[in-house]
Amino acid sequence: MQVSIACTEHNLKSRNGEDRLMSKQGTTTPNVVNAARAKFRTVAIIARSLGTFTPQHHISLKESTAKQTGMKYRNLGKSGLRVSCLGLGSFPSMWLTLFISFLKVAEQLMTIAYESGVNLFDTAEVYAAGKRSSLVITTKLYWGGKVYQSFSSSLEIVRAMTHVINQGMAMYWGTSRWSAMEIMEAYSVARQFNMIPPVCEQAEYHLFQREKVEVQLPELYHKIGVGAMTWSPLACGIISGKYGNGVPESSRASLKCYQWLKEKIVSEEGRKQQIKLKDLSPVAERLGCTLPQLAVAWCLRNEGVSSVLLGSSNPEQLIENLGAIQVLPKMTSHIVNEIDNILGNKPYSKKDYRS
Repeated sequence: MQVSIACTEHNLKSRNGEDRLMSKQGTTTPNVVNAARAKFRTVAIIARSLGTFTPQHHISLKESTAKQTGMKYRNLGKSGLRVSCLGLGSFPSMWLTLFISFLKVAEQLMTIAYESGVNLFDTAEVYAAGKRSSLVITTKLYWGGKVYQSFSSSLEIVRAMTHVINQGMAMYWGTSRWSAMEIMEAYSVARQFNMIPPVCEQAEYHLFQREKVEVQLPELYHKIGVGAMTWSPLACGIISGKYGNGVPESSRASLKCYQWLKEKIVSEEGRKQQIKLKDLSPVAERLGCTLPQLAVAWCLRNEGVSSVLLGSSNPEQLIENLGAIQVLPKMTSHIVNEIDNILGNKPYSKKDYRS
């Protein structure tokens, strides 16, 4: 199925007039963007589709595989939108790409992703080259301050997103870094006032961050159909294995604007995580893959995850991570249990406690 998306950038201002989202033409730096991301909640808009979303010949919507690339496609939540289970994210790794070699490497990454069957590009400007009829592109709007300070605030956001969709500027909308309670409130407001509810939540998900995606979002999926689009499968590079012996000078954590990441790596918890990663290395070797591929495949094995957004700063890294598709069939219950035993951080839902 082919899906085409048109994407627009927005330059929003908060109530005090300070810019919260810089346009592409504006001057901005990674630390400014990181600060904005940490301080402000985000609302993701999945832009207007020009294609069809209904399956032909009654093909199952649960999952399908492209014969040419092996890429798997899943529904975004319970919506009719089909997305590749691996997407290309542009934040924050793409900032490194832009600083290193600007558009040349970025174009290489998008070409590799597209030719590998990726149809989901998050906050990325796609060069298209006549291929826009098969792409799904997402962008984000940043709101200043807390999103939910009152019922009227949630009503305002849902009304705004409904207007955007009704005007043909987007086909679906979703949330990013919202709590389960906030998402449920937005859904309730939409249903109460006959407006359009969110279809997905973008959430951080990796070997060391599991609670929200494995416990909270599945409940939302079954209740209201909200799917999970996850980011940072390698925990900002922590799971790549390059920090096993400290922080290399050429790594992201060595940059001044990523001082917080360096502090996280060298902390006591960070050292414990590196020990666990070393214990996982033999598992990756037995499966014939790298540690990053194992980590991405581990994210994909979660049936509640519609798509995992990859952040890559060079073609070699992206090709390696895309190879996780080949590892996915090897993620048996035995392997998953072995990984859980090594990590020792599996969250338990109410259902687990009852059993």
